[in-house]
Amino acid sequence: MTDAYLIGSSCTRFGKQPGASFKDLTRQAYLAMLADAGLDDGGAIDNAWFGNCGMGSWGQRNIRGQVCFTPLVREGLFPERVPMINVEGGCATASMALHGAWKDVLSGTAALSLAIGVEKIFVPDSVADAAARTQEIFDGGTLFMDTYAMQAAWHMRHHGTSAAQIAAGASKNHAMGALNPLAQYRFALSPAQVLADRMVSTPLTRAMCAPIGDGAAAALVCSAAFLRGLPPAVQARALRISANVLTGGKYRRLDEPGLSHLAAQRAYAMAGLQPGDIDLAEVHDATSFCEIYQAEMLGFCPVGQGGAYFASGATALGGERPINLSGGLVSKGHPVGATGLSMIFELALQLRGEAGARQHARARVGLAENGGGVMGFDEAACAVTILERA
Repeated sequence: MTDAYLIGSSCTRFGKQPGASFKDLTRQAYLAMLADAGLDDGGAIDNAWFGNCGMGSWGQRNIRGQVCFTPLVREGLFPERVPMINVEGGCATASMALHGAWKDVLSGTAALSLAIGVEKIFVPDSVADAAARTQEIFDGGTLFMDTYAMQAAWHMRHHGTSAAQIAAGASKNHAMGALNPLAQYRFALSPAQVLADRMVSTPLTRAMCAPIGDGAAAALVCSAAFLRGLPPAVQARALRISANVLTGGKYRRLDEPGLSHLAAQRAYAMAGLQPGDIDLAEVHDATSFCEIYQAEMLGFCPVGQGGAYFASGATALGGERPINLSGGLVSKGHPVGATGLSMIFELALQLRGEAGARQHARARVGLAENGGGVMGFDEAACAVTILERA
């Protein structure tokens, strides 16, 4: 298989950004990504994948990427006539964009392909209308939280997982978010404070649930041949995409493994790795219970022992396998169409040794798990990506 490399990544600040438009967020992520890749412009980009979920609710239901990139084309920062494929897949949208860029390179149809995810939900001049539109996007407001709460309750009953263990995971992530300058929530919470917060859907409190905000993230994927033509400093920071797998959901029983389990198994096989080879991970903690569950599905601990695994400190900074050093969705934030690529950005920082106070000392192989949509007790889509230092 032809190798594909990540040479540039970026992420904007996540949160309520009343003064930033879709085009503004696109510009921020795109230009920061070019700078990270050491490129003055995107003239060598062959293909582009634009991920977004909410733009249609504000009137632009089609050609979203073309609209957002038009100013950049006019300014000569993005090449003319480049195909822009628009992607929408719930919370897995940005990961689907990355999957497209990765396939571009593997197929040989592109030497350099862009993946970008952009989301804006908060509109300050009509807060009530924004709330209504947010509810429309998520098919009823608390549907996701209620589904996750039922999964958590089943897990607690059958495996003995406790609310205190879920709270420990949430507290860990809020501590990491406090160290992340791009996070939506930059404050620490003790496990007791997490448990005492307002109940959203039993057993999940507000501090255990991801907030929705605005933001964008991007990644630039290239072939081995293209990489060899870049300056040594850029080559030194390149990361190999060892695996990139998408799976689809189904209406499963609660005692069946989720679709992330299958995605992870396929990703490990593609990369020639085992769960024990993963140094750190970013997982889709739409709630803090999800982080426990995904640790089990990814093979980091036996099924049913995720709560104890988190309570042991194994997933904290300094632990055997840190998870969500970005702060995770519950602290970093969850601008739906950008989330998956924000995970890639955090892994890139870690694998390059550029994460500052959040830096994991043993970061060579990183995994990102990003789910989207709901089908009964399963997600509708899941992406698992493995990155390695080249």
